[in-house]
Amino acid sequence: MEAPPTVYEMVGGQRFFDDLVNHFYDAVQGDPILRPMYPKDLRPSRRRLAGFLAQYWGGPPLYSELRGHPRLRMRHMPFTIGWAEREAWMAHMTAALATAEVADDTGTPLPDEIRALMFQHFDNAATHLVNSPD
Repeated sequence: MEAPPTVYEMVGGQRFFDDLVNHFYDAVQGDPILRPMYPKDLRPSRRRLAGFLAQYWGGPPLYSELRGHPRLRMRHMPFTIGWAEREAWMAHMTAALATAEVADDTGTPLPDEIRALMFQHFDNAATHLVNSPD
């Protein structure tokens, strides 16, 4: 019996996550709340997030091979993350998801079920990372 396809496979693999993350970081680039939390060069941040998301959704474990266990809360603890930061992050990721397409060169929109699943994950993770009352 063949295993069902992973989300990673259903969305077109790494390219989907690269595109999603690029759309997200293009918005973060000009965000007055989030931009100060990042280094000047966003390329490493883009690579890390795309790798993490690809792995999380069933892709190869390249993120863990390079960075170890994700330890999201620990990695984000140096930053003050209140509700405003959470909402800004979610606004940009929601916008990126809204325009996301399956990475198959056909312009196929991301299926609603996958979009909803990803939104729920991002919403939960963003709330989990809040470490300041604002």
